Amino acid sequence: MNLFDETCFECSKVITNKYSTSFSTGIKAFGKRFRYPIYAIYGFVRYADEIVDTFHDYDKQQLITAFRAETFVAIRQKISLNPVLHSFQQVVNRYGIEDELIDAFLRSMEMDLDITAYDEGGYKEYIYGSAEVVGLMCLRVFCEKDEELYQRLLPMARSLGSAFQKINFLRDVKADFEERGRTYFPSIDFNRFTEEDKLQIEADIKKDFDDAFEGIKQLPKGTRLGVYIAYVYYRQLFKKISRTPANVILQKRIRVSDPHKMALYCKAILHQKLRVI
Repeated sequence: MNLFDETCFECSKVITNKYSTSFSTGIKAFGKRFRYPIYAIYGFVRYADEIVDTFHDYDKQQLITAFRAETFVAIRQKISLNPVLHSFQQVVNRYGIEDELIDAFLRSMEMDLDITAYDEGGYKEYIYGSAEVVGLMCLRVFCEKDEELYQRLLPMARSLGSAFQKINFLRDVKADFEERGRTYFPSIDFNRFTEEDKLQIEADIKKDFDDAFEGIKQLPKGTRLGVYIAYVYYRQLFKKISRTPANVILQKRIRVSDPHKMALYCKAILHQKLRVI
């Protein structure tokens, strides 16, 4: 059974490394005992997201419904022949990740199947389910059943997930609007996207980042640097987006180059040594 467990966790690790250089680099900075659990969480959320964003030639509703059912069966039975779900259920059961967090995440994925524009309530619900709860799943792992620490860091973990998701929305606005017909930001008309609209969104993201940083500084040893690296990457992406005119955001996807990411990685390590975090 140990070989099967390890193989499943390695599958989640491969998925993470293939899909996200930013998060995979951050995970490598975690203490060893935290890496497999975070790979498992990322593999799970990545596959659910793939269903709604990529599998256009298939019945997405049927796929996500089946994925939801298989997820909770795996959690209850404590085994799955799907390696992603097997590694995920182990983490859920080991660290006490609540069904509510998993359900909220899957609900947000399902929202992408039939909702193309969001009001304020729907926007907040989507961000909570698609990003904030993922941060809370990771926080469950980081806190290792220390409930007082988890509750103290919970609002700041939500802020970090919220900031990351809103930046993703801005980065991907061209693909979402033109290819998928989606607009996440309420009351924003991307046919007439203005600098004022962009500044309003950026002010909201900055507040999330400021709140989140206080939480990063309080994370347990072995987790702080990895989360800080992801934070630094996204802060730099946010800076690039902030310097980019609104009309350009609609024309191309803004990104941070790999050499720049490596420089940021080294800077983050220096900050840890200087006890900035």
